[in-house]
Amino acid sequence: MIPFLPISRPLIRRRKLQLLAFLVCLVLSLGEAVAQSEIQFTQYWAVPSYYNPAAAGNTDYLRIRGGARLQWVGIEHAPKSFMGTVDLPWRIGAQRFGAGVNVMQESIGLFSNLLLNLQASYKIRLGNGTLSVGLQGGYFDSRFKGSEAVLPDDGDSGTATETPPVSGTAVPMRDVSGKAFDFSAGLYYSHKYFSVGISGMHLFSPVVRYGEEETESEDGRQFETELGRALYFTADGNIPLKNTLLELQPAMMIKTDFTSFTAEVTMRARIRRFISFGVGYRHRDAVSAMIGAEFRNFFLGYSYDWPVSSISKVSSGSHEVVAGYMIKLDFGNRKRFKHRSIRIM
Repeated sequence: MIPFLPISRPLIRRRKLQLLAFLVCLVLSLGEAVAQSEIQFTQYWAVPSYYNPAAAGNTDYLRIRGGARLQWVGIEHAPKSFMGTVDLPWRIGAQRFGAGVNVMQESIGLFSNLLLNLQASYKIRLGNGTLSVGLQGGYFDSRFKGSEAVLPDDGDSGTATETPPVSGTAVPMRDVSGKAFDFSAGLYYSHKYFSVGISGMHLFSPVVRYGEEETESEDGRQFETELGRALYFTADGNIPLKNTLLELQPAMMIKTDFTSFTAEVTMRARIRRFISFGVGYRHRDAVSAMIGAEFRNFFLGYSYDWPVSSISKVSSGSHEVVAGYMIKLDFGNRKRFKHRSIRIM
């Protein structure tokens, strides 16, 4: 969601510098860093169309999902993220399509970001499964509350090496905002027992330009960042255990921005298609535990992340909730009006 700069361990360990570290990193990054847009959901397997437009309409249901994530509880101004998705299948003659929309809002530090996407996918029967090709167009709105920024004095950091130098020309001291249009695409193959997908997000790396308004004392300034390209690979399975009411549901997600990567693996078990529970691991970031329930097309899931990085010294972890509802859509060729013969009445 926001431009990212690494925070040194000595800086993280000091609670008094937490807000300072966030503000300095965010402000400095406006001039030259790359923004991220997708929320890192631990229950990524529950919202496939959020990470891949080709997954829109991959079931026979109108599917509604929403999620909220509180990142790094205990750190002031840590990320707070909200997401919603709606997708459904539709047909034109024998051709199968999918459509969807998703929206994301996240606040971190003095940044507030909103991303709205429209999705369309085309389905092709392939083997015992379905191959989908999807496109996504999006609108990104980002705001920075520069009027609330507090820059450190020389004595705030304790030592000169703990606080990065701040250039006055790189810091917007008034509220600024920027907008950009976005484009993404993906492939998704779904089968009765598994699914696999690959997607390229922000393929044109759109530039977000922030502008300050001119005043009587000084001219307005321009700041910019960009939504960097990202590649996602996802896979999940559904393995029923013979002669039991138990199903194993492994999943994985790999993300790269072509300079670094993040990998996550999850193993869940579902009992009687009702209660599910599992554990996960995100590379060099966190271990997670999760529990969920499905009842009459309703879904509710909760996960908790324990950080394994140095941020564990100042944060107790991250909380996440995902909820949803599905409505069955019938695309059969049954006649609208039925007549029963008097012989069987």
